Amino acid sequence: MLSDKKVKAFVITTDAPSAKKFYGETLGFKFLNGDEYGLEFEMNDSRLRVSITTAENAVPQKHTVLGWCVPDIYESVQYLKNKGIQFERYEFLQQDENDVWKAESGTKVAWFKDPHGNLLSIDQAG
Repeated sequence: MLSDKKVKAFVITTDAPSAKKFYGETLGFKFLNGDEYGLEFEMNDSRLRVSITTAENAVPQKHTVLGWCVPDIYESVQYLKNKGIQFERYEFLQQDENDVWKAESGTKVAWFKDPHGNLLSIDQAG
């Protein structure tokens, strides 16, 4: 029943203006609408809801909450760095000089955070 429906992903924020700028301008998603409860963006063939919440309810998760599959991770990392995004480095992973980790499967992954601290990723299939 749901396999042919659009996916809507959710992340949280306490700062709607910075989230709108990050997802709309930095990442380039089309802003659809917003109100005091959240912001909605079009992402290719899916939707993103950035829910606005209070600080006591807004603890970012330590794991990846949203990710994108890209055809060339190095090109994507450079593009995002040029937009001002800083990528995460993890001591327990062997990441290259471009902040990319290569899994045993051959998949390459790089992580970054939105202004609220939600962990996001890009990956290139191996």
